[in-house]
Amino acid sequence: MIIKRQIEISNEEAQLLYGIRDENLEFIENLFGIEIYARGNLLTFKGESEKVEKALNLLYEILKQKERKKSITKQDILMLLQKEEKEEKEEKEIKEGILINSKKEIVTPKTPKQREYVSAIRKYDLVIGIGPAGTGKTYLAVACGIEAIKMGKFQRLILTRPALEAGERLGFLPGDLEEKIKPYLQPIYDSLFDLLKYEELKRWQERKIIEVIPLAYMRGRTLSNAFIILDEAQNTSFGQMKMFLTRLGVDSKIVITGDITQIDHPLSSETSGLVEIQKVLSKIRGVKFIYFTNRDVVRHKLVKKIISAYERYYEKKSRDRTLSKTEKVQDK
Repeated sequence: MIIKRQIEISNEEAQLLYGIRDENLEFIENLFGIEIYARGNLLTFKGESEKVEKALNLLYEILKQKERKKSITKQDILMLLQKEEKEEKEEKEIKEGILINSKKEIVTPKTPKQREYVSAIRKYDLVIGIGPAGTGKTYLAVACGIEAIKMGKFQRLILTRPALEAGERLGFLPGDLEEKIKPYLQPIYDSLFDLLKYEELKRWQERKIIEVIPLAYMRGRTLSNAFIILDEAQNTSFGQMKMFLTRLGVDSKIVITGDITQIDHPLSSETSGLVEIQKVLSKIRGVKFIYFTNRDVVRHKLVKKIISAYERYYEKKSRDRTLSKTEKVQDK
């Protein structure tokens, strides 16, 4: 929408702002793609509303310099604009970010899909984040959980994941039960250690504000007033997923994360609870699915390329398998 805005300035301000032969006004016009008309001390700004508002904000910043400077250069204008843009960016990050106020002050979503994910977590009682490794599914969920605890929205943060790799072999590992299962829960601890100061994390664990437990230990519990995260959900069976979902108590929230391309044996795409949940819960109100792609990967740049390479490999393998079956049918 095209708008016009007028502002009247003093002789002293005009002398500072205009520059030689109004060159500063022309420079500001080009910066924002708007028109500026000067009649004496009356300035008229014409252009798209957002651009005009930004130009006016810059103008006010320039006029603040009159106590310190008698004239202003194009370089000065650029520096003021960069400062203003930086402040706008920081303000936006605070608005969109997740407030931790610990080892990390604030966690900011990096991609549009991550911002959608964080928004969904804040809005819905059940959110399922599905996508490749490195897209921030678990990390952002843990950050949102910490923020919610600190804001008093929940009393506990419960993080769980299946120890599928352990199977029946836990008994062969050294140590007591906690020491046996800790390696399978370490990725969750990694997120916690990155976000919280050690003393704060230890205190929260001692007070049972944070619990990190294997999925098998969820059976029989009803979790009220809790923020609950199920990580690596692709490694749950249909029965385990149902068991987990029915733990949801009053005033609680669940976030489920996983990657359906990394299902561990003995499960498969036919038996994974994360695959099935998409069919079972897709039409239920209050449930939100967020799908990440390799464009949302925020780890080392090679990770994105590796994921893309595997996707191309599996697509080719699938096409070759289909072609082979077709040829066999034709031969018969």
